[in-house]
Amino acid sequence: MKFLELILQASPVVKFVLLVLLFFSVFSWAVIFFKRNTIRTASAQSKQFLSVFRKSRNLTEVSEAAQKYRSSPLATLFLNGFKELKYLNKNKPELVLTPGNMETINRALVKGSNREIARLEKMMNFLATTGSITPFIGLFGTVWGIMDSFQEIGLQKTVGLNTVAPGIAEALIATALGLFAAIPAVIAYNYFLNRIKEHIVEMEDFQIEFLNITERLYGI
Repeated sequence: MKFLELILQASPVVKFVLLVLLFFSVFSWAVIFFKRNTIRTASAQSKQFLSVFRKSRNLTEVSEAAQKYRSSPLATLFLNGFKELKYLNKNKPELVLTPGNMETINRALVKGSNREIARLEKMMNFLATTGSITPFIGLFGTVWGIMDSFQEIGLQKTVGLNTVAPGIAEALIATALGLFAAIPAVIAYNYFLNRIKEHIVEMEDFQIEFLNITERLYGI
């Protein structure tokens, strides 16, 4: 109860700082849960798609299966490459891929990979921003609360715990809330960044694997 009373008694500037920190904290947790679900789903579906891809050497069959795993970066990558392969094969029933054709397919895979990386990195900037600036916003609230305490001392011309305690307390609340917003955001950012790097490596390996299979099936 005293905690709420301190917030209600805080100066307008400190209240604004606390509201800003609360926004960053709540929104960063929403982003954390969103990214957690996105990356977990991508990992699960990629594992399922790879199982289908490696069991079958019929690319049309794999294409049909890939439609079920749209959240998988690997399935989306495959569909990009297969779409380009179908385009090249449209007017050539007996397609024989040249090095130029292989480069065209590779560019389609790179383009799809870049889109998937952008999707996986969505909202990561917000976590980085939250982790970087919220401690400083909290520090600003701390400084302002201490300034209020000194002003109160000047007005009452006395130094006592009752004089400085409210200002110091609201200052510490701003510091604590700043850290409360920053710490989970930094931890989550580093964790998700590592998981995204794993997906990037997985996509690079799959790109090579897809090109190798395509070359064996249709190469010169």
